[in-house]
Amino acid sequence: MDRPGWDEYFMTIAYDVARRSNCCRRHVGAIIVKGRSIVSTGYNGTPMGVRNCFDGGCLRCASDAPPGQGYDTCICVHAEANAMLLAARHGTAIEGGILYSTLRPCFGCLKEAIQAGIQEIVYDQGSPYDRELEEAYQGLRAEAGIILRRPESS
Repeated sequence: MDRPGWDEYFMTIAYDVARRSNCCRRHVGAIIVKGRSIVSTGYNGTPMGVRNCFDGGCLRCASDAPPGQGYDTCICVHAEANAMLLAARHGTAIEGGILYSTLRPCFGCLKEAIQAGIQEIVYDQGSPYDRELEEAYQGLRAEAGIILRRPESS
């Protein structure tokens, strides 16, 4: 039987969640798992009740800002943050959970995951940082004791 391992299974679902993203520039999906059960999902996009990016809601998406620039006008909430915030909104505990994300969480989402009690982050695609920021990222992750890894292949 060709049965996917847990990482492949959850990462495939995270990619399906990313398909709901309303960001015009990049689609990212995240899920939070506890005890091998999905307890929350999130994708990147505008806050609830705000026009979607593809409807002109985000000034950055409507601009020609190059990648890595113009974030001061971006109103999108990251997929990882959305998964954590929606869990909180519905009263779902995520402490001790595993965050699966299609993209390595940014520094801000790493801090939020630490604060939320996430114990492990599994991501598929990397995001490059300069040496100084990468050192800060890895230092914070290590001090908090969060496991950060790529999915295991089946």
